Amino acid sequence: MPEIIFDSVEKSYGAVRVLEPFNLHLNDSEFTVLVGPSGCGKSTTLRILAGLETLSGGEITFDGKPISHLDPKARDIAMVFQDYALYPHMNIAKNMSFALRLAKVSKSEIDEKVLRVAKLLNIAHLLDRKPAELSGGQRQRVAMGRAMVRDAGTFLFDEPLSNLDAKLRAKMRTELAEMRNTIDKNMVYVTHDQVEAMTLGDRIVVMSDGKIQQESSPEELFKTPRNKFVAGFIGSPTMNFLDGEIVDNAGKIWVQGNGYLLPLSEETGARVAKHGSKDVSLGLRPSSIILDNTQGAAIELRVIVSEYLGAQSVLVTRCGETDVLVEAASATPIPPNTIQDFGVVTEELMVFDRSTGLRI
Repeated sequence: MPEIIFDSVEKSYGAVRVLEPFNLHLNDSEFTVLVGPSGCGKSTTLRILAGLETLSGGEITFDGKPISHLDPKARDIAMVFQDYALYPHMNIAKNMSFALRLAKVSKSEIDEKVLRVAKLLNIAHLLDRKPAELSGGQRQRVAMGRAMVRDAGTFLFDEPLSNLDAKLRAKMRTELAEMRNTIDKNMVYVTHDQVEAMTLGDRIVVMSDGKIQQESSPEELFKTPRNKFVAGFIGSPTMNFLDGEIVDNAGKIWVQGNGYLLPLSEETGARVAKHGSKDVSLGLRPSSIILDNTQGAAIELRVIVSEYLGAQSVLVTRCGETDVLVEAASATPIPPNTIQDFGVVTEELMVFDRSTGLRI
């Protein structure tokens, strides 16, 4: 379980740079999630770590030792791919033990490792079957089991749940979280799904346009995003953004825009006043807008659509020309085209510099 350090690592294909130079420190026995939209560079970063791509600059070290010159098989890494990559003519036991048999491990040791991992993943009853006889979730467990029997120091996961349906994805997410707590290994996991990132990661690395936007714990990313991209990417439903300008009214800082005028908390207002920018984007979490308009500040919204999700509903409302999402209890339905005053928890408002996107 090495300590992994990326030192000024970058990647280019000819004149096209896909990864800007970055530094990243992955602690021993940590579950790290690389998350971001398609094309942000997260899978390229994982493949560089695995040795499937060469880096264009910088170095990666495991416990202080450079590894970029090593072949993939010499890096003590096991990888789980998005498409399972199982051998269709082999049964599950042989698929899981393939790397061990190539390494000339004894049959008794192979049988012991395969059975132990199969029990952990609840696939021991499937060892005699072929991949075609399994469901998608079972095949993904086999792919993870094949990596786990190698007992490598680091496990890499490249969007392993993206081919599964929503219900099975949620179940596998729970099983992965449980597995993380029972296996003392480094795990690096790539996904575009921020729910997976938030529920699985000890540390989340948010990427966009080949750059690391922010790395931190799930809670810190949600509560203190560094910029507008991170604030909008982390959290479900996504954060609302309203363009506005700063107004100083008798020493109290407000944000005014098309259809709203909201006060900032004393702490946020002091930062905004010190920053000096007038043109801003105001960030409101859907959970920060409440039906009780006597609580916090008031904002008038027109309800466009109510998306019923069971105990909760997501209201698609409009403020001026901008759509605003609101989380609400389904027990209090609001008809479409209703104009209603909502309350806003001003302590949870975030302000971003409109030109740079950085949080103020």
